[in-house]
Amino acid sequence: MSKQSESKAKFKADTVVEEVPECADCGKPLPLCICDSITPIENKLALLILQHPQEQDRALGTARLTALHVNNAVLKIGLSWPSLSKALGRPVDDPSRWAVLYLGSAKVSELDTENEIVAINRKGEIEPHQRGILGDIEGIVLLDGTWSQAKALWWRNAWMLKCQRVILGPKRPSRYGKLRKEPRSDGLATIEAAAMLLAGLEKRPDIAETLNGSFERLLARYREVQATMPELAPKPKKKDYRRRKGPKPKSKSIAK
Repeated sequence: MSKQSESKAKFKADTVVEEVPECADCGKPLPLCICDSITPIENKLALLILQHPQEQDRALGTARLTALHVNNAVLKIGLSWPSLSKALGRPVDDPSRWAVLYLGSAKVSELDTENEIVAINRKGEIEPHQRGILGDIEGIVLLDGTWSQAKALWWRNAWMLKCQRVILGPKRPSRYGKLRKEPRSDGLATIEAAAMLLAGLEKRPDIAETLNGSFERLLARYREVQATMPELAPKPKKKDYRRRKGPKPKSKSIAK
């Protein structure tokens, strides 16, 4: 095969994913769309999903799918907003009654609690009066993206410090399994985190059943389609070896 033919073949392979039509609602390639099985959820707590603009996992991402399920939900794509009100698109009287899910370096397993939803302070320490704090929550903010992207969203939006930070300690790992490796065992898909928080705070296990069921259908559909359309698989990230800095060579003094 000539170099010209090889380059054409490579170009075709790189662009084939873009040629697969997308669903206008969930944004997924049509072979992965499960919109026909979405069950609306009437939730009391408001849900705000902030998606990092570089979160490009069309196949396995769950932010838009979550927003389609939850009636009282807003999905915004961007890096920063001046305030919670600006991000939400409506006035918020008391940001402290909004919970922001950001794990960071905090882990429920390292805290003295058996709860799966835990409110912590700025130092990563467990807040006293958990029941009162969580019972007063009126809205939830989820950060959608990789761990580094979630960290960028957290640091770029100082207003989140006015909200109540929460972390999760799920009893089981993410349903992603080997399809999408999570850096930590308590890392969940956005739809799983929404299921856990909404169901736990509203005392409605049916919400978790609906959202997790939808996620399982998406994963099952993905596994079915993957065999015939491997081009839909998320592309592995390229490692940037230029960022790796080795130890600096020791300077040698030369006696004159």
